[in-house]
Amino acid sequence: MHWLWGLVNNAGIAIPTAPNEWLRKEDFVAVLNVNLVGLIEVTLSLLPLVKRARGRVVNVASIMGRLSIFGGGYCPSKFGVEAFSDSLRREMRPFGVKVSIIEPGGFRTGMTDPKAAAKELQRLWALLPAETRASYGRRYLETCYVLLHRLSSPRLSRVTARMQHALLSRSPRSRYAAGWDALVFLLPLSYCPTWLCDAFVAFLMPKPDCGTP
Repeated sequence: MHWLWGLVNNAGIAIPTAPNEWLRKEDFVAVLNVNLVGLIEVTLSLLPLVKRARGRVVNVASIMGRLSIFGGGYCPSKFGVEAFSDSLRREMRPFGVKVSIIEPGGFRTGMTDPKAAAKELQRLWALLPAETRASYGRRYLETCYVLLHRLSSPRLSRVTARMQHALLSRSPRSRYAAGWDALVFLLPLSYCPTWLCDAFVAFLMPKPDCGTP
C-alpha cells in the first residue's frame, strides 16, 4: 500500500499583476488556474496517500492572502488558498492529517523579476485606451516597475525553514508568516481597521495623475 508523508504546494505565478482596470477576465483566470485551482487539484489527487500516512499538507499562500494591496488575480488566488486550507485542516483533523499555511512576504524569486514585470506592464499599457493611460500617467507605470523588487528579500531560507518545521515538527502551526515585511508590517496591519489599511496602502503605492486626455 502506498502512502505519502508530506505534500508541499509551492507553484505560483503573479503575472499579470496590474491595476484591475487594466486587466481582462482572462488575465485573472490565468493566475487563478495555477495558484488556486491547480493547488486544489494536486491536493485532492494526493490526499488519499497523505491520509494513509497521517501526514502533512503544506500550502504556500502569501501575506497577500490576508491583505490585498495590488490588482490582478494574485491576491484573490491567495485568499482562496487560505480558505481552502482552513476548510481542509478542519476536515482532516479527525484523520490525523495536519494542514499548514505558509504566508511569505516579498522575496526575490523569478515571480518578482522586475524585468518580466516591466515587460508585462508595458504590454498592458499599450492596450489601454488613451483616457485610461492619461488617468494614471506615465510616472505611475515607471514606479510600478521597481516597487515590488525593492521591497523583496533575497533570504529564501526564511520560507524554507518554515516549510521544514511544518513538515517535520511534532506540533506544526496552522500558519507561518515569513519575512520582515510580513511579520513587522503587513500581518499586524491586516488586523487593523479598514481605514488604516487603506491609508497605509495609499502611502505605499504609486499615485496616479488623475488626468484627462
